[in-house]
Amino acid sequence: MGKFKQILCDISELIVFKHSIFSLTFIFTAMITASKILNNSMWFGFKLLILGILCAVSARNFAMACNRLIDEDIDRPNPRCANRPSVDGRIGHGNLILFIVLNGIFFVVVSYFINSLAFKLSFVFLFLLFIYSFFKRFSSTAHIMLGVCSALAPLAGAIAVLGYIPLWSLLLACASAFWVGGFDILYSLQDIDYDRKAGLYSIPSIYGENASLFISALFHAVTVLFWLFYAGAAGLGFWAYSGIIISALILVKEHRIVRKDFSKIDRAFFTLNGYLGIMFFVFIFIDLWN
Repeated sequence: MGKFKQILCDISELIVFKHSIFSLTFIFTAMITASKILNNSMWFGFKLLILGILCAVSARNFAMACNRLIDEDIDRPNPRCANRPSVDGRIGHGNLILFIVLNGIFFVVVSYFINSLAFKLSFVFLFLLFIYSFFKRFSSTAHIMLGVCSALAPLAGAIAVLGYIPLWSLLLACASAFWVGGFDILYSLQDIDYDRKAGLYSIPSIYGENASLFISALFHAVTVLFWLFYAGAAGLGFWAYSGIIISALILVKEHRIVRKDFSKIDRAFFTLNGYLGIMFFVFIFIDLWN
């Protein structure tokens, strides 16, 4: 039992399971919005609730495990990544590949039971999640690509409930893409020296700290605009716009923390963005409830 528990802990550390909140909140934001528009009720049923969670978790497991496998050669010399289970030997290549394959198959199978569009797009989604990790080796658009992968979450939520992709879900997806891309740029400031040494194409390593802070702030300004567009397209009201304003203030706080002290990047990246995702969902929920 102790060994099994340790394996679960290693897997959780590998995929940073607690950060699933970044995708789950926006999947369910899209699902309750779609259900309200379709049925005038936010409740989309236990079936979609369970299938949605299973899809979100398996897709994220697939993406994170692929990232760890593909990035092992650049993670190993990086002191910040030296204790990752994929680097220190706790999870070997064979087990990691098996984990990737099983989660990929599971994601496709679960998508099949949602609807035909979800099943067809499941292969496209997995392809995008797989290729993301290669981008940093040749292009500084890696941050944008990570944002695109995160943008799949609200699209998936809308597809699950409606069986098609409405305009408001595309706008919410664009917001998610710029949101994640923006804070990934900030997160990459921690590795600016290593990325330059290793020849990796992060925005901080190519353009420097000041430009990176500006680009990240620009991304987050665009994020707020797309949140506003989403609220307008979905016909949302006062509470939704209030949540967007508070989310914008959280982003401002995030940038102030990072500009003041780069050692606080983890706090800005994980803590504040985790709160933002939950808070955004809660305000949309309240708005749709009324």
